[in-house]
Amino acid sequence: QVRLVESGGGLVQPGGSLRLSCAASGSILRSETMGWYRQAPGKQRELVASISTGGITNYANSVKGRFTISRDNAKNMVYLQMNSLKPEDTAVYSCNADVWVATTPPRLNNYWGQGTQVTVSS
Repeated sequence: QVRLVESGGGLVQPGGSLRLSCAASGSILRSETMGWYRQAPGKQRELVASISTGGITNYANSVKGRFTISRDNAKNMVYLQMNSLKPEDTAVYSCNADVWVATTPPRLNNYWGQGTQVTVSS
């Protein structure tokens, strides 16, 4: 019913920047909180940043001041601008969203994207 698709990952040198995008599509009435998580090899998945419908943001301490999350409610998209990237930012980054689905009655479901690899290395 709802699909999240990430794009924008890749290989970047330390100190570089990347911008991730996540597009939500399907039978969407409205998206609620949207966020980005990451999982590095051998580590647990962690929240990187989240943003509410009204634009309230939350960041992991490790990315504060370097990453910026934003969203376009009309397009059901969420973005993650990543600056001053470090090798320890290397991980698979996944999009997550709470979405009101156009069923009868409407249902609030949680969805995940397939993930995009970000590698920070010289």
